[in-house]
Amino acid sequence: SQAAKMKLKHNINPVLLQFINFIVLVYSLVTYIPWYILSGSKQAIAKAKQVKARPVNNKPGGAYRSVNSLHCLASVLYPGCDTLDKVFKYAKTKYKDKKLLGTREILKEEDEIQPSGKVFKKVILGKYTWLSYEDVYIKAVNFGNGLAVLGQQPKTNIAIFCETRAEWMIAAQACFMCNYQLVTLYATLGGPAIVHGLNETEVTTIITSKELMQTKLKEIVSQVPLLRHIITVDGKPTTWSEFPKGVIVHTMASVQAMGAKADIGNKQPSRPVPSDIAVIMYTSGSTGIPKGVMISHCNIIAGITGMAERIPNLGEKDIYIGYLPLAHVLELSAELVCLSHGCRIGYSSPQTLADQSSKIKKGSKGDVTTLKPTLMAAVPEIMDRIYKNVMNKVNEMTSFQRNLFILAYNYKMEQISKGYTTPLCDSLIFRKVRMLLGGKIRILLCGGAPLSAATQRFMNICFCCPVGQGYGLTESAGAGTITEVWDYTTGRVGAPLVCCEIKLMNWEEGGYYNTDKPYPRGEILIGGQNVTVGYYKNEARTRKDFSVDENGQRWLHTGDIGEFHHDGCLKIIDRKKDLVKLQAGEYVSLGKVEAALKNLPLVDNICAYASSFHSYVIGFVVPNQKELAELARKKGFKGTWEEICSSPEMEKEVLKVLAEAAMAANLEKFEIPVKIRLSPDPWTPETGLVTDAFKLKRKELTAFYQMDIDRMYGKNVK
Repeated sequence: SQAAKMKLKHNINPVLLQFINFIVLVYSLVTYIPWYILSGSKQAIAKAKQVKARPVNNKPGGAYRSVNSLHCLASVLYPGCDTLDKVFKYAKTKYKDKKLLGTREILKEEDEIQPSGKVFKKVILGKYTWLSYEDVYIKAVNFGNGLAVLGQQPKTNIAIFCETRAEWMIAAQACFMCNYQLVTLYATLGGPAIVHGLNETEVTTIITSKELMQTKLKEIVSQVPLLRHIITVDGKPTTWSEFPKGVIVHTMASVQAMGAKADIGNKQPSRPVPSDIAVIMYTSGSTGIPKGVMISHCNIIAGITGMAERIPNLGEKDIYIGYLPLAHVLELSAELVCLSHGCRIGYSSPQTLADQSSKIKKGSKGDVTTLKPTLMAAVPEIMDRIYKNVMNKVNEMTSFQRNLFILAYNYKMEQISKGYTTPLCDSLIFRKVRMLLGGKIRILLCGGAPLSAATQRFMNICFCCPVGQGYGLTESAGAGTITEVWDYTTGRVGAPLVCCEIKLMNWEEGGYYNTDKPYPRGEILIGGQNVTVGYYKNEARTRKDFSVDENGQRWLHTGDIGEFHHDGCLKIIDRKKDLVKLQAGEYVSLGKVEAALKNLPLVDNICAYASSFHSYVIGFVVPNQKELAELARKKGFKGTWEEICSSPEMEKEVLKVLAEAAMAANLEKFEIPVKIRLSPDPWTPETGLVTDAFKLKRKELTAFYQMDIDRMYGKNVK
């Protein structure tokens, strides 16, 4: 079974193992009845087995809907709240003095010199300070009015280029209230992409931070001729002499002060209507230059209505940790879900998230330890990293400790697959691991890319909570599917949300048909109020990716291939863009090859590559430094990190490990990489080789490794 494949291997004496298994069996029998009566798991097991979505008709390719919205798709969170400003006003009235946005105070900053001579900035952070719903509302009203004083008109664009922080959300709420169209750009986008977004949307004002202004905007301001105002959210920056004339720098506080003094008197602010554009979100995109997705107020509200329905008992007791980019639809939606349900949002960053994070001074506390969140969103890359770090620590334990951990891990895996819980293991064995994320997490939300079964099961076991795996795109306002909390199966993304319906369209080239048995398969199409308006100033691309049916329903053609299981849950099995036809006619799914090899301890990241002019697959691998160095030591290879990575001998050794894993994952012979290039440098969003959600940018990776591709395919490289 799949669970057996994911079990950890131990080296316990077989006789001792039999005795331990007997003790576990007796314990299970003694505790089963009281646990079954007291834990309420009877209902959870029943719910897990229920059908979660059904097709609306019996025709092949008929749309699937959640059983909770078979007759009518949900589109509004609260009655009468059909725009985002009304949603916030409703929440502000309901939760007035409750805490909403939290930020940690910086107690001390210092430079730490590394043995290599590099200087790392380290911080010591204090407790969280909070703004209430009322505080945030007043700040947003003042900021919106202040922007009007600076000349911002309703239905015109304004850009935000800033890290995830409370001021980002305040600025966004101000724009929603005043009907300004918020253009969002990732803080990690490269210069040309930022220039493209700012010029295409013709913004005159950009909201940013001091650091981003100094590091990113300074170099490109001269290429954005329409820019008139730069607003920094964190105080007055030091001005620089080469700043273009005609551009004025303001602080957010000074714009809010202008707004507080402004006499708007009888001037009724222009409120949005549901069809007005709330956000133009530039997707970092795994292909080409970023596209601006136009998302209306009703798109976002439908999306967050669907998402909120999948989180049981969401409310004032919940604390959400916000650290992913707010310019990403997953984070923006998650925070708007929290804001509309009375939850607290505590801000963080990937560099300060945990006690071991790169910016946290050794011995001081990371954000999760201080905040103790109950809800957290993560992209698979972050979960994979946690998984590898914990497993590395397990391998460093004494033999007794390691075997104890492995026995508990494998025991809990079996129990989870039956729908049971393990309170004793949770409190004795996994408590320490659970504390890595603060110890209070009750649901982990995962999106942005596929999560491997092994990592998902690891998070379930060690963090003692369900992983809500979701599927959605910027073009569907982030909404599509999310697994239900009591569904502990792996590798699936759940049933359609109550706000949308999903159908599968035949894709002949890939050989996927909605009449396939046992499961219908095809390209995933999402329909509903959450499906966005289209791409900004790109009618041709909008026509290609969106369609409207005879009932006026808008559909998004995702380019992803899925299959529906008998209970109405969706599984992503392929991607149109990832399919390459080899010289001999076999189709290779690059994503499938990567998924099979990515979780190896030796592999930090991998990109498979294939060409229709050749008969085999090649790959680029970012190896795990510790694991590869150990492999080199075992093989007697000496050299610097760069020398190890460029050694043909070490390439062969890594290929052997990849081939073994590929065989174990049942890859076809033609799908297994035959040659590889080991990359000494990691792929980060800053390198431009992966997106902010750490999805591979195939086009950029191909260009970056073109010489290696030519070498591996035996072309003459000059």
